[in-house]
Amino acid sequence: MATIEECRTALDTLSDNMAGADGDVRAATALDRSLSCRITDLDVTFSGRLKDGRIEVLDTRQGPPAEKAQIRLAMTGDDLVAMVDGRLNFAKAWASGRVKLEASFRDLLRLRTLL
Repeated sequence: MATIEECRTALDTLSDNMAGADGDVRAATALDRSLSCRITDLDVTFSGRLKDGRIEVLDTRQGPPAEKAQIRLAMTGDDLVAMVDGRLNFAKAWASGRVKLEASFRDLLRLRTLL
């Protein structure tokens, strides 16, 4: 099972990957939205912002997020690490229910290019 530190490192790596992306991926992540990533098996939530193509983690807390973010992710720590490492395809994990993504319809349309 992935640790909190490994999950935080995975989020930082994902942020770096998004910041270095070009084209459609870069455009899809150029949002300014509140973001939460709930790691279900660790019962921890990383909260912050998706801004300028980067994920900025502002808070880490036990349990569910304190506030409802505009973009909400939920998954196990192992799935987060596997997705960032390229061993788990996000679209397949989302379609099978391993990863949950909640956002407004407009944000989902914009983020679909990441799938």
